[in-house]
Amino acid sequence: MFDWFKKRNQPQDTGPKAPEILGLRLGGAFELDDLKLRLTEPSLIIEGAARTHLIQAVGEVQLDEQTRLIRYYTDDDGFVQVLAHGESDADVSEVKLFYFYDSKPIDTDSEWQHQLDHQIVKSQWTLEEFSFDKLWDNSRPVAMTETTWLQNGSTNRTDQFVMLYEREAAPSTTEVLLVAAEEKIFNNRAERSLVLSTGFDLSPTDFKLIG
Repeated sequence: MFDWFKKRNQPQDTGPKAPEILGLRLGGAFELDDLKLRLTEPSLIIEGAARTHLIQAVGEVQLDEQTRLIRYYTDDDGFVQVLAHGESDADVSEVKLFYFYDSKPIDTDSEWQHQLDHQIVKSQWTLEEFSFDKLWDNSRPVAMTETTWLQNGSTNRTDQFVMLYEREAAPSTTEVLLVAAEEKIFNNRAERSLVLSTGFDLSPTDFKLIG
């Protein structure tokens, strides 16, 4: 998943450092609660989630002056997404664990525009015969820009156009589907893809720091 990071970026020593919150940090590690996963995973699309995760990259999306998404990308092809309304742990309102489901390149400008205009946002999204309902009340994808820090000291930026869907996977368990059209510019050339990720909520007791 992160091979292209290594190919495209060179170390940089300037600029802000990767954000840290809830003890999560670039190069750190955490362990998921085994009981939580054994009870939850059978009702989810996610399969074979690792219990121990090494954080290989950190992304940040500034939604407004106070609110941001912080994503801790792991060696298990997933990421922990933290929604925070300030700088402290007390400002965290939501934590989810996502796993990448699929990523497909978008090769032409016409297909890219078609995805933005007609595919990203719809009333329902079907994945593996499960129906996910549209969660946000908007008719166009939500635009955001993510800055990502890597362990080699490099950074990159990705423009994303996203929509979130959800379904009831089991009693008291909601599975979400994040649909994102992503665009990166390398040497004045756009590289685009459609990325699907599924996730579920984590509580403070569902994981512990081990590094």
